[in-house]
Amino acid sequence: MLIELTKSRSRRTNDNALVESKNGSIVRKHLGYHHIPQKWAPLINEFNQKYLNPYINYHRPCFFPIVKIDAKGKQKKVYPYKAMMTPYEKLKSLPEAKQYLKPGMTFQRLHDIALSISDNEAAHQLNEARKQLFKTIHEQDQQVA
Repeated sequence: MLIELTKSRSRRTNDNALVESKNGSIVRKHLGYHHIPQKWAPLINEFNQKYLNPYINYHRPCFFPIVKIDAKGKQKKVYPYKAMMTPYEKLKSLPEAKQYLKPGMTFQRLHDIALSISDNEAAHQLNEARKQLFKTIHEQDQQVA
């Protein structure tokens, strides 16, 4: 009962667009639209931590907006190709980015993670892990039925 409601986007009230946009563009793209029973949550969580999150943070480029203000003072977001980078690259580009790191974490450690495999190899590992995940779920569901 101690729930605190917050707004998800600046200048947008009463919506949950940030979460829903992530569900649509990331989660649903990689895991599909079907309901996944709760009993598979630990397996899905392991997949997310080991493969999906590192792929998204270090290897998948994203557009980041640049806010432009027109003559009337209205803010408009534009998404130029020059602003396309991975979330890790965006973090590094922020002024005084070190302050956003968890205690004990360094940019050298993040850099080592980012360069440990190529972008293509990370995508290949993600796809293979997803195939194995769904194969495991399907096989265990067949045993129960």
